[in-house]
Amino acid sequence: MIRKAKAVWRGTGRAGSGNLSTDSGVLAETPYSFKTRFESEKGTNPEELIAAAHAGCFTMALAFGLQGAGYTPTELATEAAVSLDPEGQGFRISRSALTLRAKVPNLDQATFARLAGEGREELPGLQGAQAEVTLDAQLL
Repeated sequence: MIRKAKAVWRGTGRAGSGNLSTDSGVLAETPYSFKTRFESEKGTNPEELIAAAHAGCFTMALAFGLQGAGYTPTELATEAAVSLDPEGQGFRISRSALTLRAKVPNLDQATFARLAGEGREELPGLQGAQAEVTLDAQLL
């Protein structure tokens, strides 16, 4: 399976700007720049997209794990907070903190904790990541 995205940039790193597009069209010339990445200008940035990928990948993996164990979630809500920190002359993603709030009928806390932990370990989106990945999972 191959998924594609395209970035176009014009100008310098600080004063320039660009846009991001995906083959699916979900992102269609979505603006990004120094200000959307390091300040609060409207638009997106690579770290926000990585956070969305982590949250989406983990949540879907957990849904499959729950299904395999015979449970159907009412709702799985995951937030991923990605930390971008200076390193040498550049930056690196040092941490991805996943916060999960779940509603799963007839599921006990111990089984939930085990399945959530397994979901975190099996993520293609997080495997090989050099970042620390934490999980705060609560069954509501």
